[in-house]
Amino acid sequence: MSLIILMGMIGMLLVLFFKRPLIDRVGKDNKLVYKLRDAKWFQNHWLSGIFLFGLNGVFFFLTVTFLYMLMYLFIPFIHLIVMFIAVIASIYVWILINKAWEGTRNNRLKMAAVGSSFYILLTFIFVFWLVNLKPSYPGEDTFMGAIGLVFAIIVTLSAFVTCFVITGFSKGKVI
Repeated sequence: MSLIILMGMIGMLLVLFFKRPLIDRVGKDNKLVYKLRDAKWFQNHWLSGIFLFGLNGVFFFLTVTFLYMLMYLFIPFIHLIVMFIAVIASIYVWILINKAWEGTRNNRLKMAAVGSSFYILLTFIFVFWLVNLKPSYPGEDTFMGAIGLVFAIIVTLSAFVTCFVITGFSKGKVI
C-alpha cells in the first residue's frame, strides 16, 4: 500500500511539473469551456470557486460510493482502477475550469482557494479522526485505522495542492 501511495505522489508531482503540456492538450474548442466562459456567473471568482468546491465534492462522494459498492465484489485491485479514473477525471475538469475562467491573477487565486478548500476540509476531518482514534473495545488494535487515516490525509493534501496549482495559476505563466 505504501508503494501505491508513493507512486501516486510521484504521479502528482509529474502532473504538476508537466502542467503546461497537459493544459495545452485540452483544446479551447471544448463545449464545456465555451459554456462556462459564456456564463456570466462563472466569471465571478466566488461563484466559480463554489462551483469548483461542489464539483470536487460530487467527484469525491461519487468515488466513495462507487468504492463502497465495489466492496461487495471479490475482484482484486478494481478499486485502484476506479481511483485512477477518478483522479484523471478530476484533473481533466480542473484543466477545463482553468481554460474557461478569465480574470485577474488575484481573483483566479481566490477562485482556486475556495474550490480546492474542499480537500483541506477533508484533511482537517481526517486529522480530527486520527487524533481522536480510540479503540471501540478493550484490547482493539487501532493501528490499521491510523494507517488508513494517514493515507487519507496524504491523498487529500495532494489533491488540494494539485487542484490549487492547476486552477489557480494563470494559463500563460508557469509556476
